[in-house]
Amino acid sequence: MSLTDILSPSDIAAALRDCQAPDTFSPKKFFQISGMSKKSSSQLKEIFRILDNDQSGFIEEDELKYFLQRFECGARVLTTSETKTFLAAADHDGDGKIGAEGINLIIYR
Repeated sequence: MSLTDILSPSDIAAALRDCQAPDTFSPKKFFQISGMSKKSSSQLKEIFRILDNDQSGFIEEDELKYFLQRFECGARVLTTSETKTFLAAADHDGDGKIGAEGINLIIYR
């Protein structure tokens, strides 16, 4: 399964265009534009599984900087400040990594 099996390719493209410039990435806005915020809990868990590059059950900071590239291989890398902000918004227990429930924190805040 791929992200385009769950999310519209045109919505993904629009979300990536919105944050093309460095330091313009907003997780909440990206999730809204990409359509992730309209997906069911089970669909979000599947998206998370796809985004979890090493299948550890978490997205760690080193994986997070390549977040946009999981949607399109030519997308830019998140800046250090974007990565830290994203991690802070979704790391519900302060352990330095995001579990599947962390995505819900951003969407439903």
